[in-house]
Amino acid sequence: MALLTLLDAELAYGLHPLLDRAGFTVLEGEHIGFIGRNGTGKSSLLKVIAGLAALDDGELKRQDGLRVVLVEQEPELPLASSLRESLAIRGELNHIHDERERWRLEARLVEYLHRFGLDPAQAPDTTSGGESKRATLALALARQPDLLLLDEPTNHLDIDGITLLEDLVLKGPAAIVITHDRAFLDRVANRIVELDRGLLRSYPGNFAAYERRKADQLATESIAHRKFDKFWAQEEVWIRGGIKARRTRNEGRVRRLEQLRRERAARRERLGNLKLTLAAGERSGKLVAELAGVSKRFGARTIVQDLSLHIQRGDRLGLIGPNGAGKSTLLKLILGRLTPDAGEVRLGINLQVAYFDQMREQLDPERTLLDSISPGSDWVQIGAQRKHVMTYLADFLFPAQRAQAPVKMLSGGERNRLLLARLFARPANVLVLDEPTNDLDIESLELLEDTLQSYPGTLLLVSHDRAFLDNVVTQTLVAERNGKWQEYAGGYSDWLSQRPVPPASSPALAGEGRERARVRPNTSRVKLSYKEARDLEQLPAEIEALEREQHELTAGMSRADYHKRGAEQIKADRKRTEEIEQQLAERFERWTKLDDKAARSEGQRGYGRF
Repeated sequence: MALLTLLDAELAYGLHPLLDRAGFTVLEGEHIGFIGRNGTGKSSLLKVIAGLAALDDGELKRQDGLRVVLVEQEPELPLASSLRESLAIRGELNHIHDERERWRLEARLVEYLHRFGLDPAQAPDTTSGGESKRATLALALARQPDLLLLDEPTNHLDIDGITLLEDLVLKGPAAIVITHDRAFLDRVANRIVELDRGLLRSYPGNFAAYERRKADQLATESIAHRKFDKFWAQEEVWIRGGIKARRTRNEGRVRRLEQLRRERAARRERLGNLKLTLAAGERSGKLVAELAGVSKRFGARTIVQDLSLHIQRGDRLGLIGPNGAGKSTLLKLILGRLTPDAGEVRLGINLQVAYFDQMREQLDPERTLLDSISPGSDWVQIGAQRKHVMTYLADFLFPAQRAQAPVKMLSGGERNRLLLARLFARPANVLVLDEPTNDLDIESLELLEDTLQSYPGTLLLVSHDRAFLDNVVTQTLVAERNGKWQEYAGGYSDWLSQRPVPPASSPALAGEGRERARVRPNTSRVKLSYKEARDLEQLPAEIEALEREQHELTAGMSRADYHKRGAEQIKADRKRTEEIEQQLAERFERWTKLDDKAARSEGQRGYGRF
């Protein structure tokens, strides 16, 4: 059954057409991966489908009563005393007149917040980008839409958060997902829809299937264009053939030429690709960095504990770990930009470091694009090649008329491209990339991969993009529990096959709570009191039982005949839901303290989340 249909849709931004008589249909149960180059109008189309914007022309038919929920690329949380209240404001839960329905929705919201490892009582102004994204995803899923719209949902999420979202989307309603995460698309999507030059083209299957079909389509299109252009050029020569040709001119042939001219003028060429060139400069010494027994703490929190690491010229090291594990901090320790609390860091000689900052702090929002790339000069020197700065900006898809625009006017994807342009404009034999894939479209991402694969220098990479890690790095350094980091050969998939099997845990425990509640092996050898050791062993089962009760209560409160249970029972259920929420928070906190104490007492290896 069709949930919605788009017919002859037209949408433009200024003089730039985003949709050119485009059309497609979304069927019940479909999980559509929505892809296309940055700036082609993907987010604009999602807003149209969500009812937040209108088409310039055409028609959008929606199934009667269709519930559509959109999660934006950069969600903002309203100010409130708690995350739960902030989401209630954002989701306009207080505007729901049916009190029973509001209670059911609030109960589902709390359940999803726990599954995403969030504390409903947390102040929204203290949340990180990843926490804000997980909170809005929890709200969207709690609202039980018929069609879920996700705009770059994996940005700011760590790998564990991404895989959890994949599970929820697969089990959830129909969805349209804009993402550059190819592993996400391969696992979740059963159809790929590409927005290309104003048209929507559909490809059955996941992203891998799309790539095969797209390559064949582009080859066919290229052949057809070459044949057309050759024939058109011949006709142009004929029309200019002089007096003899004009005497014998065929009026039908003239009309055909006019039609050829119109078709050629109307043809929209594919957007250009980034042109990436990376100069490695002078060779560094064989040793790039050596860490011996390095530790770093911030207050009571251990970021790095007794790490020894040897990085040689040409190594391609990927750092993997959850948000907040300290990946960026570890990079600064490796580069000697941060002093360790214990241990020693030794740097090699002749290091030329280029650093890509995930927060884009290296860009001055008030400076122009020209000044950001080459201040005081019209030329950029890349190895032995000298380029005019305007040509260099064009390589990164910035037209000449935007060269004097301030950085603050750029989108997230454009800022990412500008930072790459700034980074690659100077030689570097050590390249440090901290989340470089955010906001890049898939074609630019694959081109960046190709460039890095041929880069002869040393690469240090932080990324949650699993396919990118697999395609670029040759070894990984993975965050484990209590500041421990472990090195593995290969990329992300290789780490998955090599990592120790974590201890059994309840499938009912999810997100942060699930990871905290994993049973530590050999806990009987940990130097805890008898009561603490018993609590450490029993807490996972208690948490599982509470979450099972919470789930059953939520399911009961969601039933259509729930109101028949009477006011007293409804009041008791609501009170019990709040009690469970409090008890879960207390048990998670107790578990964390005991788990940390066990690790400190025995020095055992922790089993953290990745």
